Amino acid sequence: MTQSFDVLVIGSGIAGLSFALDVARRGRSVAILTKKDKADSSTNWAQGGLAAVTATTDDFAAHVHDTLAAGDGLCDPKVVRAIVRDGPACVRELAEWGVRFSRDPRGGYELGREGGHGARRILHAKDMTGRVIEEALLKAIAREPRIALFEHYFAIDVITRRKLSRRVPRGGDRVLGVHALDVRDGRVLTFRAPVVMLATGGAGQVYLYTTNPDIATGDGVAMAWRAGVEVRNMEFIQFHPTALYSTTGRRFLISEALRGEGAVLRNLQGEAFMRGVHPLADLAPRDIVARAIDAEMKKSGAAHVWLDITHRNAAWLRRRFPQIFAACRAAGLNLAHDLIPVVPAAHYVCGGVATTIAAETSLPGLYACGEVACTGLHGANRLASNSLLEAVVMARRGAESVDRYLRTATRTPLIAIPGWEDLGGGDTDERVVIAHNWDELRRTMWDYVGIMRTTKRLERARQRITNLARETQDYYWNFSVDARLLELRNVIEVAGLIVNCALQRKESRGLHAISDHPRKLRMVRDSRLRRT
Repeated sequence: MTQSFDVLVIGSGIAGLSFALDVARRGRSVAILTKKDKADSSTNWAQGGLAAVTATTDDFAAHVHDTLAAGDGLCDPKVVRAIVRDGPACVRELAEWGVRFSRDPRGGYELGREGGHGARRILHAKDMTGRVIEEALLKAIAREPRIALFEHYFAIDVITRRKLSRRVPRGGDRVLGVHALDVRDGRVLTFRAPVVMLATGGAGQVYLYTTNPDIATGDGVAMAWRAGVEVRNMEFIQFHPTALYSTTGRRFLISEALRGEGAVLRNLQGEAFMRGVHPLADLAPRDIVARAIDAEMKKSGAAHVWLDITHRNAAWLRRRFPQIFAACRAAGLNLAHDLIPVVPAAHYVCGGVATTIAAETSLPGLYACGEVACTGLHGANRLASNSLLEAVVMARRGAESVDRYLRTATRTPLIAIPGWEDLGGGDTDERVVIAHNWDELRRTMWDYVGIMRTTKRLERARQRITNLARETQDYYWNFSVDARLLELRNVIEVAGLIVNCALQRKESRGLHAISDHPRKLRMVRDSRLRRT
């Protein structure tokens, strides 16, 4: 069975939904494929907000400065300036689609401040910003007749001319569509389109402890890699400094906005240790805060540190941070009276599929935006709340680029696409391999490719990942696919990219701290990988 559209969007977060709305408004037919429910996305989990210059006391130069400082010398200044400049217009567009950010008593935006920012510029909807954005965009999608939304459809791989011919075809390679698994009945369908936008989000599930939802398995990066597209700077994995301590894999995020409102990190002796680490103390960039917490825990043997916001009263905290207040209450803690146990957890991939400022990849017809992409905005460390900014700006720029591309791509003749061929069998007792390999991969990444690294640990990780990849790929070719197998295949692919990029970088910069290369190199370069 084949369905045809002008554009396929893989993912249903802020990047994919806002891109789909913009493209549909230009008269194109759009299909959105999401592997779970339509509201299951990393956007839906975003607490802090969206960084943009909207106050008269702020300006573009200051936001650019803070972004470049956080990125530790690896940001692309032209990209930073372009995305920061486009921010206010995209905020207005979100408002048109029904997004309502929190307002102050005078009717202006109630702006928050987070780590690395020299001013209050974070637009938020209390501590549920992502959920508010997601709900508004989904309502706008439902009103748009040109958009079809397919829930529980797992995109397996991009179909290209080269894959069909097994060689580089005359006229070059380009996108033809995707194969996608209907998760509910196990059928694999073909979706034909000259354009595919990857908006699949991040890859936090590569690690044992993460703030990310279960869907964050790096699907888009793995798909682009298998299609021969360049992947860049995957070694820069941001560990959020403050996740609520627990012994489970999923760790609830305690937003950086609390530190923007005066929360202080303390060790188990009650000492505010960030004051001696960085001039911004608890509002230092995330890479610095995460390393400081990691060092403090290793020095004392503690399982966590404390976050202290007890100088604020319960009524104010419940109004400003209702979700966090409730989550702490469920854990038996009161933000207004108790110190909160926090630890770092894998949070955001600053690298990804290499794109231009127009969201284009090196493969004609394949685009990427949001966390799956590497534009040059984040450099070696993402500035807090620049993720939602980048997603909505690059979605808009991507829509403009796609519209231009389709004016020529639609004139080319259709190419026959064969249906999916299932070479495997049914369920077997060997499916325990999937669960075992998941556990081994995530623990390997946490133990060997974490906040502090060594070359020896990275090499050990690469050896284990190579074995897991071989075993899983053999399983993939011999058994029928399902969602868990596809996710395992993708996280193993992404883990290998993270390690190989990390081994390229013989220095400590931003989120990549390696003890046997503690200094920064004078020559600043991206790490680049491309499958041949």
